[in-house]
Amino acid sequence: MKKAERRVGTVSRGIRLPIIREGDDLATIVTDSVLEAAAIEGFELRDKDVISLTESIVARAQGNYASVDDIATDIREKLGGEIVGVIFPILSRNRFAVCLRGIAKAVKKIVLMLSYPSDEVGNRLVSMDKIDDAAINPFSDVLSLEKYRELFGENKHEFTGVDYVKYYSNIVIEMGTEIEIIFANQAKAILAYTDHVLTCDIHSRARTKRILLENGAKVVYGLDDILTKPINGSGYNEKFGLLGANRSTEDEVKLFPHECTSLVYEIQDKILKATGKHVEVMVYGDGAFKDPQGKIWELADPVVSPAYTDGLVGTPNEIKLKYLADNDFKDLSGEKLREAISKSIENKEKFADSRASQGTTPRQLTDLLGSLSDLTSGSGDKGTPVVLIQGYFDNYTS
Repeated sequence: MKKAERRVGTVSRGIRLPIIREGDDLATIVTDSVLEAAAIEGFELRDKDVISLTESIVARAQGNYASVDDIATDIREKLGGEIVGVIFPILSRNRFAVCLRGIAKAVKKIVLMLSYPSDEVGNRLVSMDKIDDAAINPFSDVLSLEKYRELFGENKHEFTGVDYVKYYSNIVIEMGTEIEIIFANQAKAILAYTDHVLTCDIHSRARTKRILLENGAKVVYGLDDILTKPINGSGYNEKFGLLGANRSTEDEVKLFPHECTSLVYEIQDKILKATGKHVEVMVYGDGAFKDPQGKIWELADPVVSPAYTDGLVGTPNEIKLKYLADNDFKDLSGEKLREAISKSIENKEKFADSRASQGTTPRQLTDLLGSLSDLTSGSGDKGTPVVLIQGYFDNYTS
């Protein structure tokens, strides 16, 4: 009897978990939740399935939190308590507001330098059309707050309705700290105001630090240098510091999880012992995709995945079916076409540098899987902080 063909490829399932608290045995909770979901929903685990955990539950289980006072203590120790330039923060109440409170508490004055027309991840301060109309060159022109208001007035975020210029200014003032706001895209512009600088950009931070130091800055730190070790028993992240932090309360942030490689291997081992199946496991944060409406690039975390098992290293090895169908096998159809394409997939290594592989963008597996997981779990009330992805490594012949 002919074996039934599989008619389904990749499947992504959100897995519900109990609310995670500090000290919870996350490896056991995740393993049990996945196995219970499989039993209740009637599916089976397979080799090469992927179990993804959102970074939020990992950090919560670790108790990886820090307060405004913790942030202020580290800022004061590293940058002093006088005039500090705070440059290139993203426009986010969730990501930066509490951090800014801690920074403001530590110093006498902040010179806040905002990039324009948008921040690093695409949150827009002002439209490019308005920039063009004002005959402003954002690559070279430095604007004062007064000039910005004169040219562009008040500009509220398309999605949040917040005027971030006013919002960030009010946070600093409420902490009893003086603030001056300028708008510029060249890091060295801040050095006309102060030589003590905290750079808050995420993906361009290494370049920004280099430029500042090459142009005479005396003290330069990034958010990734703040809270790299515990402050008075606080949470920390040895590699990313405050990068990836999220607001927990008005006075506290949840940090990006610190070392969690052991966790993903523990889950992998527990699943293997329970089912005999070798799954891959990863921790994920923001997906790496761009919203076509607001032009916002989602990735506000320093990386998509801070920890993953060995089977998720690398990029996909794929060829374009539509290229083969339209070119190499354009005269075939039906079963002959199917057989020809199947044979090509089985021998696809020889297509690695050919046109048949072009268009299969060589993205990292963890970036692709993390983006799929982020879209599946959402960021609200779905209650599915674990995602099970099946069939991701299948192809047309599977």
